[in-house]
Amino acid sequence: MAEQLRFLPAGTDGLLVELADLETTLTLLDALQADRPDGVLEFVPAARTLLVRFDPLITRPTALIDTIACVDLSNRSNRHGETFEIPVTYDGEDLDDVATLLGWSVEEVVRRHTQATYTIAFTGFAPGFAYMTCDDPAFDVPRRQSPRVRIPAGSVALGGKFGGIYPTDSPGGWQLLGRTPLKMWDTRRDRATLLKPGDRVRFLDMEAGAAVPITDAPGAISKRGTLSRHEEGLLVTRADRPALFQDLGRPGQAGQGVSESGALDRTSLMEANFCVGNPRGTAVIELAYGGFAVKADRPVTLAVTGASSPITIQTVDGRSVVAPLARPFALDVGDELTLEFPSEGTRSYLAIRGGFRVEPVLNSAATDTLAKVGPSPIVAGNVLLHANEPGSAVDPCRPAPRLLPKAGDTVMLEVVLGPRTDWFTEKGLGTLLGQEWQVTVESSRVGVRLAGVEPLGGLIALSFHQKERRLVRSRCRIMVSPCCFSPTTRLQAATR
Repeated sequence: MAEQLRFLPAGTDGLLVELADLETTLTLLDALQADRPDGVLEFVPAARTLLVRFDPLITRPTALIDTIACVDLSNRSNRHGETFEIPVTYDGEDLDDVATLLGWSVEEVVRRHTQATYTIAFTGFAPGFAYMTCDDPAFDVPRRQSPRVRIPAGSVALGGKFGGIYPTDSPGGWQLLGRTPLKMWDTRRDRATLLKPGDRVRFLDMEAGAAVPITDAPGAISKRGTLSRHEEGLLVTRADRPALFQDLGRPGQAGQGVSESGALDRTSLMEANFCVGNPRGTAVIELAYGGFAVKADRPVTLAVTGASSPITIQTVDGRSVVAPLARPFALDVGDELTLEFPSEGTRSYLAIRGGFRVEPVLNSAATDTLAKVGPSPIVAGNVLLHANEPGSAVDPCRPAPRLLPKAGDTVMLEVVLGPRTDWFTEKGLGTLLGQEWQVTVESSRVGVRLAGVEPLGGLIALSFHQKERRLVRSRCRIMVSPCCFSPTTRLQAATR
């Protein structure tokens, strides 16, 4: 049934498979999970697509395409997971609007919603957010024309043919029916997300007497802290901006709606660890634009890599010593290390020999600022605890640190065209690759917003399963990884 599949490149380590409908997507997902091809790292399903992430050192896209195209899709997916009863208070802001859209009374909406059975199809949008399909096809309502900037955690909502429960406070455009007191996402549980693909949900009306179930207590919470104000360690004496613990991230957690995250500049993270003899993925501190200082309570060996921040050590006897970039250096008891605003790059990485003591969340010490997963940001007054893990030998002749862009520089940025390239006209792609883009101040750790003189736009006709669709793109924001670009940096894109 290869004619139902469309294969699209998704970076250098991804393949996007486009399918006819959700049922076909889940059928392919189940088949590939039962007989996983060599080199595949992760599957990320959506309503009509399946993203296949792979290790390019083990397999190639052509081999995966040949394998996936031969999958028998005639045996349709028939998932059977756990069944959950979710108590709901039906007082949502959009309950009346949903009733009007469906031509029912509010009482009829509640009655049919509690009689229906929902099945978890896939997760995404936010950690623990489960997209649910309903056995009552009448529940099909458009999303709100104007999304809300904040929807409270526990909100029960409808969007198109899907149902969902917001696991955390977040923006959103779905129609709100009510709220549940149950936690959809709790990293203290063995399985952080309450609902997983294949599970079934029945909603119960709390006004009709439904009780909140007593769930299993979350796993024991370790008392081994990450930050302290009383224990011995490196005292943070200055933090102009919150600093973050980062490592190599959380690969393979997309099944719970969690992205990989991790350090923005992984090369610098690993280099910092190599400088002090740590394993390459040991957690370090990621600093944006300098403005950070720590004071030692014992002799320690540190290293700073990444952005070219001025690094000084104020010793207990009053001397000011310049510390090297991308080389190990020592602090004695009472010495204070300070990083100022960098002249090149934006993010620095501070490593300590033996590592920082960081409580992992989902097997990683990375702070995911978008999903709000991981250790708390580091602020002035915190004490950074030392893990005292054994270190290895250090090479004193490390390569010279690489040069990073300065404000005002023009950088040639290699671009791998993505799976939706055909959404743009040739003129639009020419605009993307043919002009300079300015890094704007509307940027964050999640992404950098670029502004160009000529906006991307045009009328695009797409053919998908013999159905013509026309999309208009009047504006386009270009988002790139913000590891080293500062406002006023200019970018020139070129295909790779």
